[in-house]
Amino acid sequence: MALDESKENDEVFNDKGLTYVVEKSLFDDAKPIKIDYVTSPMGEGFNIASSMKMGASCSSSCSC
Repeated sequence: MALDESKENDEVFNDKGLTYVVEKSLFDDAKPIKIDYVTSPMGEGFNIASSMKMGASCSSSCSC
């Protein structure tokens, strides 16, 4: 997850008042994408989940 400006090959969507920019080809492979901000005893950050298949060492969501 990073800050960026949208380009012509990006998909732009809004969720809970925030605007997200994802490359269209990645968005097509990953949709639906669910982004939540979580607070837990382990800390806080964004939890990003999608239908995209990940490698053996990753799950289908990540926090940053």
